[in-house]
Amino acid sequence: MNTIHVDVVSAEESIFSGEAKFVALPGEAGELGIYPRHTPLITRIKAGSVRIEKADGTEEFVFVAGGILEVQPNCVTVMSDTAIRGKDLDDEKANAARAAAEEALKNAKSEIDMARATSELAIMAAQIAALRKYRQRK
Repeated sequence: MNTIHVDVVSAEESIFSGEAKFVALPGEAGELGIYPRHTPLITRIKAGSVRIEKADGTEEFVFVAGGILEVQPNCVTVMSDTAIRGKDLDDEKANAARAAAEEALKNAKSEIDMARATSELAIMAAQIAALRKYRQRK
C-alpha cells in the first residue's frame, strides 16, 4: 500500500503520528492536498482543519491555529503552537472564546490590542468552522 508518514505536533504534545493515504490542510494560498511521494515543500499554514485519510481508510481531523508544514516524499510534519484533535473540540469553549475576542476587539485601545483581538477572532472562527466540518463527517 502506498502511504506517507504524518506527524501533527503542538507546543505541548504529539497530536497524531501514523501512516496516511492523503492529507488536506489550509495553506496560506489555499487548500493543500498531499499524497505519498509529494514534492518537498516548506510553507506556512492558516488556522483550520487538517484532514488525514489514514491507511485503514478512516479519517482523523485536527484543528491547527496556523503553523508550519514540512513535506518530504515519505513524511509530512505539521507544527502548530495550538493543535486540537477533532474529537476534543468543544463548541461551548470555542463560542465563549470567540465572544471574548469580539469583546476585546470592541475595547481595543491601541493598534496592537486591535491586531491581537482580530487574530484571536480569526482563529476562533476557524476553530468553529473546523468543529462544524468535523461534526458533518461523523
